[in-house]
Amino acid sequence: MEIIYPVYNRSFKGNELAYVTDCLESTWISSKGSYIEKFEHQFAGYTGAAYATSVNNGTAAIHLALMALGIREGDEVIVPDLTYVATPNAVKYTNATPVFADVLSENWQIDPADIKRKITPRTRAVIVVHLYGAPCNMDEIMAICKEHSLFLVEDCAEGIGTFYKGKHVGTFGDIAAFSFFGNKTITTGEGGMVITNNKQLIEKAAHIKNQGVTSKVYWHDIIGYNYRMTNICAAIGLAQLECIQDILTHKTRIAKAYSDAFRDTGVTFHKQEEQTIHSYWMCSILLRHAGLRDPLTQHLRDHGIDSRPLFYPCHTFPLYPGHKDENFPVTGDLSYRGLNLPSYPELTDQDIKYISMTIVEFLKVQEKHPSMA
Repeated sequence: MEIIYPVYNRSFKGNELAYVTDCLESTWISSKGSYIEKFEHQFAGYTGAAYATSVNNGTAAIHLALMALGIREGDEVIVPDLTYVATPNAVKYTNATPVFADVLSENWQIDPADIKRKITPRTRAVIVVHLYGAPCNMDEIMAICKEHSLFLVEDCAEGIGTFYKGKHVGTFGDIAAFSFFGNKTITTGEGGMVITNNKQLIEKAAHIKNQGVTSKVYWHDIIGYNYRMTNICAAIGLAQLECIQDILTHKTRIAKAYSDAFRDTGVTFHKQEEQTIHSYWMCSILLRHAGLRDPLTQHLRDHGIDSRPLFYPCHTFPLYPGHKDENFPVTGDLSYRGLNLPSYPELTDQDIKYISMTIVEFLKVQEKHPSMA
């Protein structure tokens, strides 16, 4: 059946067209132009960071953050096992070694106790990932990093609009990375941002992302990268940022509707914890057991509903063969029981009712005839 409800669907209801048209008419379409500075300034203001520099994608943002900190070969960087592969891959780009840590069953975020267990004399940094829009336990993690003199990097690719104890994520650690991919809460098509409260770090990041060029024309003093955002992308991002509160309001509405629909059904909805604001980049659920996920995925597709599994445990990928014998029980359990549902702002309450009832009715059948799963 044709997919009627994709996992995510982008809509542009603000000044996107006007700003892009202004870029085209001004001829400033590449990595220089007024929208880049405007977007960086407005994004820093929204998150509460002192400084921001835009980049061409979220993976580049993580890589740039690590390079600005001086992470290099011989270093170890602790990352959650339950994350998109870009997080550990960015560590490998610096020739450092990613060390995986398990996550917590209650909020699906990196386990502070396992961070402690994974620290060695070679550990130089911890990357936390605010997975699916829920924040990590930042107080505990900051204390660990302070105690062991470790850098703290926040991967906020999925955390735009996420708050922990009144502060936007990305403002707790030394430096943070955001993504504006097409399915993110706000988008530039492809794009990212690095934020920090450290002036030296932002200056270093900006230098590296711009091919290491100096004030002298065509004079480069380091090997840098072309990680710059275009003015057109920044124009889209600025327009999207102007609509952020409306987008987040709809996402909260959708999450509540799903949560209410799944109450007392055996489906566990990814909840918002106290003193936090979950931005619900994705509305995610856990099923009773892993055997239900793939049959449910197909059942949803048969009814025009797309879905996505939770991320696979990174240590199981063939590109990280040295970790196969390690044990990450919570990550494994969540990964194979979890499913991401449609969560774009245009979903109506009636749409959510249809999606949730399709899931609940399927699960009722499975309870009566478990061999069908």
